[in-house]
Amino acid sequence: MGSTLATVVADAAVPGSGRTLSRARAATLLSLASGMAGTLLLPAVGLAREPDGWRVASGALALAAFALVLAAALYAVVTPDEAGIRRRWLRLGYGTVAVLSVPLVGPVGGTAWPTWAWFGAALVGGVPLLAPFRLVLPATLAAVVVSGAVGWFIGPAVGRSVLITGSVGLGIALVNGFQVWFWRLLVQAEQGRAAQARLVAAQERLRFAGDVHDLLGHHLTVIALKAELAARLAADDPARAGREASEAQRLAATALTELRRTVHGYRRVDLAEQLTAVGEVLRSSGVRCTVVPPVGELPAEAATQLAAVLREAGTNVLRHSRAGWCRIEIVQEEGVARMTVTNDGVADSAAPDRHSHGLRGLADRLATTGGQLRTRRADGVFAVEATVPTAA
Repeated sequence: MGSTLATVVADAAVPGSGRTLSRARAATLLSLASGMAGTLLLPAVGLAREPDGWRVASGALALAAFALVLAAALYAVVTPDEAGIRRRWLRLGYGTVAVLSVPLVGPVGGTAWPTWAWFGAALVGGVPLLAPFRLVLPATLAAVVVSGAVGWFIGPAVGRSVLITGSVGLGIALVNGFQVWFWRLLVQAEQGRAAQARLVAAQERLRFAGDVHDLLGHHLTVIALKAELAARLAADDPARAGREASEAQRLAATALTELRRTVHGYRRVDLAEQLTAVGEVLRSSGVRCTVVPPVGELPAEAATQLAAVLREAGTNVLRHSRAGWCRIEIVQEEGVARMTVTNDGVADSAAPDRHSHGLRGLADRLATTGGQLRTRRADGVFAVEATVPTAA
């Protein structure tokens, strides 16, 4: 796998940057926010049933404060890199609101509506957003005790209050806890994929470094020996010294040529492996990818040229489109090999990236060997078509 492709893998797998993870984040946030908003509606019913204006104001203040802390908690739970110190402040704010809610919300509704019992259920349900799930049971027990005390204080509603806070609160906490656990599982999977991509990139760099070492090590060793021998023979046998110096010069030129070929990717490339790798990268990024490999084996030079175009086209699909599908097809025709990479998710009015020279550079490179590269865009679909000669 080339280093360019490894970079694409790493870019695509960074947590929070992939389209799949972004969609999962939005869905998780919407689900959690909808559920918690629903739990606040029931305490709000108590405000409508409370005749005392001061109690309504105090209850509304407590609900607003809880909603504010809850919104911050919802953001924190779906943000993988949220600082730990912010979470500690959020927990402190959550606890403060819970304590202050007793005198502010407890009297609201009186015997007509168990306002704090519903508020306590919301408090219990929000615990998994900021604390480990093992703390849900202690929080439920504490809320049940407070709910029973408030129910006893305002009237004969202890049983109803305890039942509402305990059962409803625990049920909401279980639902929220499952969603938080599943979201964190997705983040861990993305982080693992990113780590794997970085490992692939590191392995590619090590492989390339090993190739360069193997390539230059022998040549440089022989050149050093030839130069040393020429220096010793310079006084006694100038003619032989000259021949040794010429040989060292020839070896240096050969090493430079081979190094250039290595750096510019003119070595044999396994095109089938490249096709598999690009397909896996696109699929891991949420793009449905269909790969149609060529029938038979392409010449080494043609495979190298198409592999370079394939890596650049795969990069473009990930970085410059919102593709839902991609099709990669390679066919051999008379004297040429043709590769077409097609994907959707491209706006017809989108202007070319003025900072991107990849496709233009590849077009120039193909032209020097008799190949051709064309692009077309229509109805939100973008296609890259490369043809390279296969005849000797």
